[in-house]
Amino acid sequence: MANDDLQYEEPEIIYIPDEEGNEEEFEVIMKFEVDGSDQKYMMVVPLEGGDSQDEDEVYAFRYEEDGDDLKLYTIEDEEEWSMVEETFNTLLGEMEEDN
Repeated sequence: MANDDLQYEEPEIIYIPDEEGNEEEFEVIMKFEVDGSDQKYMMVVPLEGGDSQDEDEVYAFRYEEDGDDLKLYTIEDEEEWSMVEETFNTLLGEMEEDN
């Protein structure tokens, strides 16, 4: 019997070019804004992992949306990275508490 109330949410997939211009697939696992900032951030995981990659590898980017275009920026500032990491861990903890 199928339960019609169950809804499967399609994962959001983005493509990010590597150093050689090859596009790699990533799944967006979380988007958020940091309190007191108008910056938007996303956490992504690679969909295709080679044997040498860690399965728990998560990447963070600051992003801007311009219509259908998505612009990603690497986080290079240590203070900004700490803020993003702390917010991600807090949100992850809240999600685990809800389950």
